[in-house]
Amino acid sequence: MYLLIIFLPLFGFILAGFFGRYVGSKGSTSLSFVCVLFSFFCSIFCFYETVICHCFVFIRLNSWINFELLNVDWGFMFDSLTSIMCCVVSFISTLVHLYSVEYMANDPHLSRFMSYLSLFTFFMLILVTSDNFVQMFLGWEGVGLCSYLLINFWFTRVQANKAAIKAMILNRVGDLGLIIGLLLIFLTFKSLDYSTVFSMVPLLCNTPISFLNMKFHTLDLICFFIFVGAIGKSAQLGLHTWLPDAMEGPTPVSALIHAATMVTAGVFLLVRCSCMFEHCFHIRSFITVIGASTAFFAATVGLVQNDLKKVIAYSTCSQLGYMIFACGLSNYSVGVFHLSNHAFFKALLFLGAGSVIHAIGDEQDMRKMGGLKNLIPFTYSIILIGSLALAGFPFLTGFYSKDLILESAYGCFTSLGHYGYYLGVSSAFLTAYYSTRLLFLTFLSKPNGFRSMYEQSFDSSYFICAVLSILAVPSIFVGFFTKDLLVGFGTDIWSNTIYVAPENMSLLDGEFIPFPFKIAPVCFSFLGIGCCFLLYIYQPKFLFYIKTTKFGLMFYSFFNKKWYIDKIYAEILGQKVLNISYNLSYKLVDRGVFEILGPYGFTNIIYNFSNYLNKLQSGYLNHYVYVFLVGLLLSFCFYGLFFSISCLGLTQQFLVFDFLKMIFFFILSLFLFS
Repeated sequence: MYLLIIFLPLFGFILAGFFGRYVGSKGSTSLSFVCVLFSFFCSIFCFYETVICHCFVFIRLNSWINFELLNVDWGFMFDSLTSIMCCVVSFISTLVHLYSVEYMANDPHLSRFMSYLSLFTFFMLILVTSDNFVQMFLGWEGVGLCSYLLINFWFTRVQANKAAIKAMILNRVGDLGLIIGLLLIFLTFKSLDYSTVFSMVPLLCNTPISFLNMKFHTLDLICFFIFVGAIGKSAQLGLHTWLPDAMEGPTPVSALIHAATMVTAGVFLLVRCSCMFEHCFHIRSFITVIGASTAFFAATVGLVQNDLKKVIAYSTCSQLGYMIFACGLSNYSVGVFHLSNHAFFKALLFLGAGSVIHAIGDEQDMRKMGGLKNLIPFTYSIILIGSLALAGFPFLTGFYSKDLILESAYGCFTSLGHYGYYLGVSSAFLTAYYSTRLLFLTFLSKPNGFRSMYEQSFDSSYFICAVLSILAVPSIFVGFFTKDLLVGFGTDIWSNTIYVAPENMSLLDGEFIPFPFKIAPVCFSFLGIGCCFLLYIYQPKFLFYIKTTKFGLMFYSFFNKKWYIDKIYAEILGQKVLNISYNLSYKLVDRGVFEILGPYGFTNIIYNFSNYLNKLQSGYLNHYVYVFLVGLLLSFCFYGLFFSISCLGLTQQFLVFDFLKMIFFFILSLFLFS
């Protein structure tokens, strides 16, 4: 039963990918959807047995790597964290498969698309169910590969190629850090198995290690490189630029990447390694700063974006920042709670955005929309639910987890906790603002598109509407019904999964913070909604005036250009690297040293030698006789030389005398016949 959760999506990938041309588009979509659906049903059984009945399951299939000290098995671990992730991943993937049946119905490569989705799901399930770091890394790299294939699904588009390459390169940077972290784990613990490594952490927490000729604490260094891997995969500040560009792929891909797979892998890894991070205060401080800064940065950039999908993409980046800095403050359970909640309403937003794009002829610029509320009312209601949940509207799913993160951050009563709290509250205001802006520009404003676009607009088909309806239910209720189970006081769901040091527990303190700080996130969310309505409905001229002032234009350009981080990467890092590659690697090494020593130099030697030999063919008899005699003398010389070497039993002086005598006669012959 447990193995079916993992291998059913792989079976769907094989059927759709290798036999899609035989069973057709309908057959491949049906087979892959049924496989993922049954995987979800098995995940529910796993959730019941591991979370409700507290019966963790460990499965060892076979030995994978076994030599000397390194022993890695094909093993799977089903605990409470794994079962929650399996339920979220398989549920969202099932709905994305069903959604793609209609959304991609006219694509000639639908079978290939469905096979990629199933493979993506399989690798994500491998990642979350592994019981060792090597197998986890296999799933980690697998989701990176599938993200490249899915973003670049429409491979004839140049922008899709660029976005896929960008995602691959930036993830390779993070993966390099993760590989170094895994090597350090093996060097320190002589094992890569979760249970072995985590059990030995308290014994080696203060062990020093030399790295780059400097002394560090081993755990600090390991946790730093693990977090570098999480930065790349979860698109944190510095390696975040691939995430918005990933919108070049089909909309179901965006929903799967941003809601349930890939970007949540970094958060999952931090939670899985909680017992290591709890001994590294400085690394957790760094995680808190990066997470809170990412939340604020992405919220400011999403404020001025005009592409419908990119606004939602930057909101994903911002929400991942909340999860990361919650883990940095040792509130791992709250981070997982927000991860599971976020998956539902973010999938709802992306699939709802796909419904809008599908309805108006593949237009994504919100400035060319408007007035769609009466034309596609069902999609409007769906995106309204998702936007309010994202903004943290009271009693919707996002409200329970986002506010809890901010309350527990303030409850730490440290400078880092307050840093995360204030940036988180500011991000809540900005999130509410750009969520309302998305609703207004798309549905509530006056029509700004072409008449032909509005004449052809329509609400989506039954398949898409059914998927959106199913997702709307957990986007409203799942936060309320799972709060006590996941983060409630007295719950023992995380007993053997997450370790939090007693001095780092702040959830209880978060319940007793001053009332103004407790209610501030909700108030700022309402303030963001109210400011957006006020400015866009009643004071659009004032908004335009602010934007055209020197100060306003500076801020607008700064946010619209994404804080110039892409420009810095492109012009300073990328251009410098390309210049060095051209002038040093290409011109000096490839076209210089290698060509002179390699093919170009070898060609010159052969050409010059052939010219010299050609000159010997002069047509004069005395020249030919001279060459013949020289060759004959050389033959005698070599014969005498080899004969003398073979007579090493004689005196050394005799050997040297014979050799010098042959050299003398050879030189004399040259003078006589020249």
